[in-house]
Formats: sequence, C-alpha cells, structure tokens
Amino acid sequence: MYDLPEAFNEFSEARRNGFIKVKECKEQGKKIVGTFCTFTPVEMIYAAKAIPVSLCGMSEEPIPEAERDLPQNLCPLIKSSYGFAITNKCPYTYFSDLIVGETTCDGKKKMYEYLGKIKNVHVMQLPQNINREHAHYLWKNEILFLKKRLEDEFGVIITEDDIKKAIKDRNEERRLLQEFYSLGKLCPPPITGLEIHKVLEGVSFTLDKQEQNIKLREMIENIKSQYKNGEKKVPKDFRRILITGCPIGGVAGKVIKSIEENQAVVVCYENCSGVKEKINLVDETIDPIDALTEKYLNIGCSVMSPNEVRIKLLDELIDEYKVDGVIDITLQACHTYAVETKRIKEFVTKEKEIPYMSLETNYSQSDMGQIQTRISAFIEML
Repeated sequence: MYDLPEAFNEFSEARRNGFIKVKECKEQGKKIVGTFCTFTPVEMIYAAKAIPVSLCGMSEEPIPEAERDLPQNLCPLIKSSYGFAITNKCPYTYFSDLIVGETTCDGKKKMYEYLGKIKNVHVMQLPQNINREHAHYLWKNEILFLKKRLEDEFGVIITEDDIKKAIKDRNEERRLLQEFYSLGKLCPPPITGLEIHKVLEGVSFTLDKQEQNIKLREMIENIKSQYKNGEKKVPKDFRRILITGCPIGGVAGKVIKSIEENQAVVVCYENCSGVKEKINLVDETIDPIDALTEKYLNIGCSVMSPNEVRIKLLDELIDEYKVDGVIDITLQACHTYAVETKRIKEFVTKEKEIPYMSLETNYSQSDMGQIQTRISAFIEML
C-alpha cells in the first residue's frame, strides 16, 4: 500500500468534516447554497460571494421518513435527499440559505415542490435537447434568472468581473482534477478506483477550494513520485473497468469493493460524480454567460434526448483508459438511465467490442450478495 499523504485521508473524510465547517461559515455570516446536480453553474454562486455545497443523499437512513410523502418506487437518491431535508439530519441542507434544483428528472422536479414548502428553493428549467437553436437561449436565460435570484436573496450585485474570476478559479480546480483522475490511464494505475472515488466525492464537500487545490497538487506529486520509484499497488494483470450511469455515492461501497476484490480495478468514472462535468473547461475568451451556458449545456446526462454527448465521451474514455469492461450502474426507478442502457450496451459491445454489464441497485445492502456474484462472474469472463 502507498504511504499516501495526509491530504488523502482528509479528502475521504471531507463530507463529515464539512459539517463543522459549514456551521462555522454560517456563524461568520457567509451564505450557503445547496446544489443537487452538476448542471448547476457553481461559478454564479461563487460570484455572489456564497458557498455551494452538495446535497445529494447517499444513505438509506432517512428513506423511510421520505416515503411518508414520496412513493416507494422512486429513485433512492431523491428519497434520501428529501429525507435528510425533512429530518434535519443533513447540516448542509439545514444551513442552506437557498437550494438550487434542476429538472434533470421528473422525480426530482416534483420532489422540489414539497422541498420548497420547508426550504428556500430555486429550480432551473433545463432544456432536454441541445440540438435545438433555442436550447442555448433557454439555458442562458435560466442562468441569468439564477443570477438575479442570488442578487435579490443575498443583497449583492454580481459583476462580469466576479463571474470571470469564478470561472478562472473553477477552471483551475478542474485542471487539477483532470490531472488527478488521469492517473487512471497509467498501466497499472497508481491508486485504486475506491481511492479515486473518495477524492472526487470529497471535492464536492470541500468548502475551502484554495486549500483543497494545494492539497490536491501535493497528493498528485506524491503519487507520481512513488509510482516513478517503482511502487505499484495494483497488479498489472488486473482487469480495467469503467463505471458509467447514475451517481454512485450511495452504492459506491458495495459496487466498487466488489469489483476490486475480484482482480479488477476501476480506472475511470464517467458518471456525474466522476469526469462527466470536469472533462470540459469553461471558455475564458468569450462572454462569461455564454461560456457558462455552453459548458453546462453539454453534459451527457440521460435527460438529454438524444444523448450523443455521453456516447462521444464514452468513446474517448474507453480508448484513453484502455478499458477491458464497462459496468453501467442504474439506481432503481431511474427511468432515463434505465432506458438508455440498451443504447449504451449496443455502443460498448458492438462499436467498441468490449464486454458490458448493466447493474440496477438501490441504497439497501440486501442485494450485496447478488451484486458480488454478478460482478465476480463478469470479471471472470474478462
């Protein structure tokens, strides 16, 4: 095992440690904005001198409470997120002065109506076909609408320079993260997929981005140095797996561990918590609102129809990361990703000619044995 720097442990504990830090920020008079999705233009939140925090529920604990209002056959991420809000068990939700949602699925869209009765909620209306000319104007207007809402809520004026600075700062973060997850391109990779996931997840809960970037740079240099000195923690013959599909925060433990306990390693995450949002920078040479519009509109989420952006990204990642097999994770009752599995399977198996497996699960541990058996059989086939 690598003697990884202390920063690695801090990233893996970022969500829990952030509970105290978000309280401290509130006590200092800072504004907190909760977000659910990678479509939310966080640059606008930073430009308003506020702090964005991720609210997506990743535990089954509050789901029974949520099911008093929401149907049982609903995505666990939605139920968990709502459950944390109504039970006040998530400090990020509790301390949020404003929550920004987006219409990436009908379940979340309707959940926001209930959430809006107990919290201050702003919903961005997302176009669902980026090929229509009016899609750009619709999303641009939604970003401008968010800008006005932030200004009105927090009594600030967001200038063009504020937005440009936020874009520059977030691009710097994305470049570092691109360098970090690109470590998975090495054969064998210098760190495991579970470690990569912990860092990528931890970033969404780190409030001090300047400190985060310093620690991230130190971590990358440390890992590269040890790898260059011949320290290899992943056997060269381990099968290389790409994970695609739904956000996996609530199922990462049982899925990733099952993969990496069966002579395989996750080298790339195409999904929301992985490279999908971070792969492209915001253009710093054009009008900042247009730049944010273009960047955030071109995220390959299954809400888009058709979703060619996802196919294009998968095509590139499979080659760059020398992938041996693709595992497509669908959260139970996530209909858009579930329907899209047919298209992804055809692309992976017929066009890229590598094995593919679709895996549907939820936040419960009751299917752990089944998952382990299926993943073990898939990797053995590789």
